[in-house]
Amino acid sequence: MRRLRWYAISACLVLLVGAGLAFEQWQQANPARDLPPGGPISLPSTQGEFTLSRLDDDQLAIIFFGYTWCPDVCPMSLAVVRQVRQDLPEEQRQRVVPVMISVDPERDTLARLETYLAAFGEAFIGARGSPDQLEAIAERYDVIWRRHEAPDSGAGYTVDHTASLYLVNHRGAILERVLHSPTPGPLETAVNRTLDTL
Repeated sequence: MRRLRWYAISACLVLLVGAGLAFEQWQQANPARDLPPGGPISLPSTQGEFTLSRLDDDQLAIIFFGYTWCPDVCPMSLAVVRQVRQDLPEEQRQRVVPVMISVDPERDTLARLETYLAAFGEAFIGARGSPDQLEAIAERYDVIWRRHEAPDSGAGYTVDHTASLYLVNHRGAILERVLHSPTPGPLETAVNRTLDTL
Protein backbone atom coordinates (compact mmCIF):
# COMPACT_ATOMS: atom_id res chain seq x y z
CA MET A 1 0.00 0.00 0.00
CA ARG A 2 2.80 2.39 0.89
CA ARG A 3 4.51 1.60 -2.40
CA LEU A 4 1.31 2.34 -4.34
CA ARG A 5 0.87 5.61 -2.48
CA TRP A 6 4.48 6.58 -3.28
CA TYR A 7 3.95 5.78 -6.97
CA ALA A 8 0.77 7.88 -7.01
CA ILE A 9 2.54 10.85 -5.40
CA SER A 10 5.48 10.52 -7.79
CA ALA A 11 3.15 10.41 -10.79
CA CYS A 12 1.35 13.56 -9.60
CA LEU A 13 4.66 15.39 -9.17
CA VAL A 14 5.78 14.39 -12.66
CA LEU A 15 2.48 15.61 -14.11
CA LEU A 16 2.70 18.94 -12.25
CA VAL A 17 6.27 19.57 -13.38
CA GLY A 18 5.37 18.58 -16.93
CA ALA A 19 2.37 20.90 -16.92
CA GLY A 20 4.50 23.78 -15.66
CA LEU A 21 7.12 23.25 -18.36
CA ALA A 22 4.43 22.93 -21.02
CA PHE A 23 2.82 26.20 -19.90
CA GLU A 24 6.17 28.02 -20.00
CA GLN A 25 6.82 26.69 -23.52
CA TRP A 26 3.32 27.76 -24.55
CA GLN A 27 3.98 31.28 -23.26
CA GLN A 28 7.17 31.44 -25.30
CA ALA A 29 5.39 30.19 -28.41
CA ASN A 30 2.42 32.54 -27.91
CA PRO A 31 4.00 35.78 -26.65
CA ALA A 32 1.27 38.07 -27.96
CA ARG A 33 -1.57 36.43 -26.00
CA ASP A 34 -2.91 37.54 -22.63
CA LEU A 35 -0.64 40.57 -22.51
CA PRO A 36 -1.21 43.22 -19.84
CA PRO A 37 -2.47 46.58 -21.10
CA GLY A 38 0.84 48.46 -20.90
CA GLY A 39 0.32 52.15 -21.55
CA PRO A 40 2.33 55.36 -21.44
CA ILE A 41 5.58 55.68 -19.53
CA SER A 42 7.10 59.04 -18.67
CA LEU A 43 9.92 59.08 -16.10
CA PRO A 44 13.12 60.97 -15.28
CA SER A 45 16.00 59.12 -16.90
CA THR A 46 19.73 59.15 -17.53
CA GLN A 47 19.02 60.88 -20.85
CA GLY A 48 16.51 63.46 -19.66
CA GLU A 49 12.79 62.79 -19.42
CA PHE A 50 12.05 59.43 -21.01
CA THR A 51 8.65 59.23 -22.68
CA LEU A 52 7.43 56.41 -24.89
CA SER A 53 5.44 58.85 -27.00
CA ARG A 54 8.67 60.46 -28.20
CA LEU A 55 9.75 57.28 -29.94
CA ASP A 56 9.41 57.25 -33.71
CA ASP A 57 6.61 55.17 -35.24
CA ASP A 58 9.11 52.51 -36.33
CA GLN A 59 11.03 52.37 -33.04
CA LEU A 60 10.74 49.68 -30.41
CA ALA A 61 11.51 50.04 -26.70
CA ILE A 62 12.78 47.02 -24.80
CA ILE A 63 11.57 47.70 -21.26
CA PHE A 64 13.19 45.84 -18.38
CA PHE A 65 12.41 46.26 -14.68
CA GLY A 66 15.44 45.72 -12.47
CA TYR A 67 17.97 47.35 -10.17
CA THR A 68 21.69 48.03 -10.09
CA TRP A 69 22.42 45.93 -6.99
CA CYS A 70 20.92 42.83 -8.64
CA PRO A 71 23.53 40.05 -8.46
CA ASP A 72 22.60 37.94 -11.48
CA VAL A 73 19.31 38.26 -13.38
CA CYS A 74 19.65 41.96 -14.25
CA PRO A 75 23.20 41.94 -15.64
CA MET A 76 22.43 38.72 -17.51
CA SER A 77 19.26 40.16 -19.07
CA LEU A 78 20.96 43.43 -20.00
CA ALA A 79 23.86 41.52 -21.58
CA VAL A 80 21.34 39.57 -23.67
CA VAL A 81 19.69 42.82 -24.79
CA ARG A 82 23.10 44.24 -25.71
CA GLN A 83 24.02 41.16 -27.74
CA VAL A 84 20.71 41.07 -29.61
CA ARG A 85 20.94 44.76 -30.39
CA GLN A 86 24.56 44.53 -31.55
CA ASP A 87 23.71 41.66 -33.88
CA LEU A 88 21.15 43.78 -35.72
CA PRO A 89 22.07 45.70 -38.90
CA GLU A 90 22.90 49.34 -38.09
CA GLU A 91 19.62 50.69 -39.43
CA GLN A 92 17.55 48.31 -37.31
CA ARG A 93 19.79 48.77 -34.28
CA GLN A 94 18.85 52.45 -34.16
CA ARG A 95 15.19 51.44 -34.00
CA VAL A 96 15.69 49.49 -30.73
CA VAL A 97 15.73 51.54 -27.51
CA PRO A 98 16.75 49.59 -24.37
CA VAL A 99 15.33 50.97 -21.11
CA MET A 100 15.78 49.72 -17.55
CA ILE A 101 13.25 51.02 -15.02
CA SER A 102 14.57 50.70 -11.48
CA VAL A 103 12.48 48.89 -8.88
CA ASP A 104 14.89 50.17 -6.22
CA PRO A 105 14.56 53.97 -6.35
CA GLU A 106 15.84 54.23 -2.79
CA ARG A 107 19.37 53.35 -3.93
CA ASP A 108 19.26 53.76 -7.70
CA THR A 109 19.91 57.42 -8.35
CA LEU A 110 20.14 58.58 -11.95
CA ALA A 111 23.89 58.97 -11.50
CA ARG A 112 24.21 55.36 -10.32
CA LEU A 113 22.00 54.12 -13.15
CA GLU A 114 24.11 55.99 -15.68
CA THR A 115 27.35 54.48 -14.35
CA TYR A 116 25.86 50.99 -14.17
CA LEU A 117 24.32 50.99 -17.65
CA ALA A 118 27.45 52.45 -19.27
CA ALA A 119 28.87 48.93 -19.13
CA PHE A 120 26.20 47.79 -21.60
CA GLY A 121 26.40 50.66 -24.07
CA GLU A 122 25.57 54.31 -24.61
CA ALA A 123 22.12 53.50 -25.97
CA PHE A 124 20.91 52.05 -22.66
CA ILE A 125 18.58 54.34 -20.73
CA GLY A 126 18.03 54.11 -16.99
CA ALA A 127 14.78 55.47 -15.56
CA ARG A 128 13.42 55.88 -12.06
CA GLY A 129 10.27 57.25 -10.51
CA SER A 130 8.49 57.81 -7.24
CA PRO A 131 6.88 54.80 -5.51
CA ASP A 132 3.48 55.99 -6.75
CA GLN A 133 4.70 56.26 -10.35
CA LEU A 134 6.28 52.81 -10.19
CA GLU A 135 3.16 51.25 -8.67
CA ALA A 136 1.00 52.69 -11.46
CA ILE A 137 3.33 51.42 -14.20
CA ALA A 138 3.80 48.04 -12.50
CA GLU A 139 0.06 47.46 -12.32
CA ARG A 140 -0.38 48.17 -16.03
CA TYR A 141 2.63 46.07 -17.05
CA ASP A 142 1.89 43.21 -14.68
CA VAL A 143 5.19 43.64 -12.82
CA ILE A 144 5.77 42.64 -9.21
CA TRP A 145 8.69 43.11 -6.89
CA ARG A 146 9.38 42.35 -3.26
CA ARG A 147 12.11 43.65 -0.99
CA HIS A 148 13.98 41.13 1.18
CA GLU A 149 16.10 42.33 4.07
CA ALA A 150 19.63 40.92 4.08
CA PRO A 151 21.32 42.36 7.19
CA ASP A 152 24.40 40.15 6.73
CA SER A 153 24.93 41.43 3.19
CA GLY A 154 26.81 44.56 2.24
CA ALA A 155 23.86 45.55 0.06
CA GLY A 156 21.47 45.54 3.03
CA TYR A 157 18.59 44.07 1.06
CA THR A 158 17.74 42.41 -2.23
CA VAL A 159 14.72 42.80 -4.49
CA ASP A 160 12.91 39.90 -6.13
CA HIS A 161 11.25 41.14 -9.31
CA THR A 162 9.61 40.18 -12.58
CA ALA A 163 12.39 39.49 -15.08
CA SER A 164 10.47 39.62 -18.36
CA LEU A 165 11.45 41.90 -21.24
CA TYR A 166 8.64 43.98 -22.75
CA LEU A 167 8.71 45.04 -26.39
CA VAL A 168 6.69 48.25 -26.48
CA ASN A 169 5.84 50.75 -29.21
CA HIS A 170 5.48 54.54 -28.99
CA ARG A 171 1.83 54.23 -27.98
CA GLY A 172 2.70 52.05 -24.99
CA ALA A 173 1.26 48.90 -26.54
CA ILE A 174 3.05 45.76 -25.38
CA LEU A 175 3.75 43.91 -28.62
CA GLU A 176 5.55 40.98 -27.02
CA ARG A 177 6.61 39.84 -23.58
CA VAL A 178 9.76 37.73 -23.53
CA LEU A 179 10.40 35.54 -20.50
CA HIS A 180 13.82 35.67 -18.88
CA SER A 181 16.46 33.61 -20.68
CA PRO A 182 20.25 33.52 -20.26
CA THR A 183 20.59 33.08 -24.03
CA PRO A 184 19.67 35.62 -26.73
CA GLY A 185 17.54 33.30 -28.89
CA PRO A 186 14.04 34.09 -27.54
CA LEU A 187 14.61 37.86 -27.49
CA GLU A 188 16.29 37.85 -30.91
CA THR A 189 13.32 36.04 -32.45
CA ALA A 190 10.82 38.39 -30.80
CA VAL A 191 12.71 41.56 -31.78
CA ASN A 192 13.09 40.52 -35.43
CA ARG A 193 9.44 39.53 -35.61
CA THR A 194 8.29 42.78 -34.03
CA LEU A 195 10.51 45.07 -36.11
CA ASP A 196 9.04 43.52 -39.24
CA THR A 197 5.55 44.64 -38.17
CA LEU A 198 6.38 48.28 -37.34
